[in-house]
Amino acid sequence: MILKIAILGYGVVGSGVAEVLKINAEQITKKTGKKIEVKHILDLRDFPSDPYESLMTKDFGVIENDPEVGIVVEAIGGETIAYDYAKRAIMSGKSVCTPNKALIAKHGAELFALAKEKGVNLLFEASVGGGIPLIRPYIDAVLTDQVQVVAGILNGTSNYILTQMSENGASYAAALKDAQSLGYAEQDPTADVGSYDACRKLCILLSLALDKQVNYENVRTEGIENISTEDFAFGKALGFTLKQIVSGKICENGVEALAAPFFVPLTHPLASVNDVYNAAWLTGKTTGNVMFYGSGAGKLPTASAVVSNIIDAANATSYIPHAWTTQEANILPPDKYVTKKLIRVICKNPTAIKNAITLAEYPNQAAWLTPPESEEQTIKSLEEIKKMAGVERVLRVFE
Repeated sequence: MILKIAILGYGVVGSGVAEVLKINAEQITKKTGKKIEVKHILDLRDFPSDPYESLMTKDFGVIENDPEVGIVVEAIGGETIAYDYAKRAIMSGKSVCTPNKALIAKHGAELFALAKEKGVNLLFEASVGGGIPLIRPYIDAVLTDQVQVVAGILNGTSNYILTQMSENGASYAAALKDAQSLGYAEQDPTADVGSYDACRKLCILLSLALDKQVNYENVRTEGIENISTEDFAFGKALGFTLKQIVSGKICENGVEALAAPFFVPLTHPLASVNDVYNAAWLTGKTTGNVMFYGSGAGKLPTASAVVSNIIDAANATSYIPHAWTTQEANILPPDKYVTKKLIRVICKNPTAIKNAITLAEYPNQAAWLTPPESEEQTIKSLEEIKKMAGVERVLRVFE
């Protein structure tokens, strides 16, 4: 039996899916009992001399109206065209597999309901952890345990930049330029370094745990653009490194959600997650702490995760339940979140500040840790501190 699929977008992931399907064709046939064959590839560009040139189309209607196509891989990205095509594919009775975290975070609830109605599937294994097999075991955890904390390092670009700053003493600008030259960062890196990409991934995981829509537009998001070598130096002296962290805590009356740079204790497992690697940190009521670790991006790792979804869709005889409702979750006000903070200041006499540390290489600076306190309390404390010193940085501590 032959199962025909279509790929939307022939970029890094889309071309990777075609490659993985070809490389692993024999194993995939054994797992599904079907030969999976690419029939159409949608892209506005031309690919002369490409092995799949004859399959290229610029018209989605060709795919939408082809009854032979049972599965559509959406690898275009973004929230607009991808949403339109995914919805139309589902409406026409085709399952959709996608690594698109923006699509799932924004429109997932609606598309899941539509897929259930049509008896097809919307699968998104690669949308959060890239090549990390995260979504399937996470869904199992959600079904069998009460997830209390969802956190982690979920953006490889930012993690690479911060690793270069920590390990090699690079400036932010130099580390970003290096990441761009290696293809880890886009020319416009805002989505990565601004924590927006990681925030969408956090919202997907929280939405699954809560069975409600966690709207990323309501989650506080802070970037790493202003992190300096001084931050790393003082952090290291106090036993920390800096990471771009997503943090979600499920409370009785809502959820605390944040995507921002955090100081992480050097003893914490997340502190050793470096370069482009990602890790998701979960705390369940009965299972305790669990960490998923691996390559968070890359052509073939991400494509392999998408292909695993293709196999799931090929083997499915009905809708696979793994969704959330359109009811919006209550995101608690960030000014009530309680964390320790590391405060760094510039002043004339830093050694006179009680409980602060100083470093010989930065003689006019001092830093100290606060006790656990709310954002609101920290802001009030800073009003007094500013009368005596120039506040350079206030960063939260992840525990």
